[in-house]
Amino acid sequence: MSAMTIAAVREQIGASIAVKQALLSDEALLDSTVRVAQVIERALRAGNKVMLAGNGGSAADAQHLAAEFVSRFEFDRPGLASIALNTDTSMLTAIGNDYGYDHVFARQVEANGRSGDVFIGISTSGNSKNVLRAVESCRDRGIVTVALCGSGGRLREVCEHVVAVPSTHTPRIQESHILLGHVICGLVESSIWGASHAPATTRNA
Repeated sequence: MSAMTIAAVREQIGASIAVKQALLSDEALLDSTVRVAQVIERALRAGNKVMLAGNGGSAADAQHLAAEFVSRFEFDRPGLASIALNTDTSMLTAIGNDYGYDHVFARQVEANGRSGDVFIGISTSGNSKNVLRAVESCRDRGIVTVALCGSGGRLREVCEHVVAVPSTHTPRIQESHILLGHVICGLVESSIWGASHAPATTRNA
């Protein structure tokens, strides 16, 4: 029997919904999400920035969320300082060639990170070596560290703030990461400019 059936589609959607329901009932995760948004708001108000980094799908999430901060999320407002450390191919290949791939994010943190900045490391396994090295560099420089991860791995053990999706399945974790990232963007945006702004119904995306 072909795997391409409506039942298979329903099964995948249902599995995604089940993880989202687990998010809803996880009070510690909900509290961590609010605290991360508060940390980011304080940093941005103080003139600092948000740095994000990840590999593969997590790299896509990092640049997606950086774009939401810099451009806009729910409504028009001034840009918020944010950068994804995985987007500059010249930077990544230079550092990777000279120092090794494990250092591609840490070197950028060393060069551009400042005390009071926020670093969000995104890793579904929680064990991405280059993200872990970046966290080490952040700790040496007074940069606040946030883990956006799944239920396992070392990242959650070394970061100050942890938003851990209760799953070990990479696709389900990634789907939840972008949901939680959007929630954080919305909380920060509304808190800085006020919740009176009407949410945008459509964007040129």
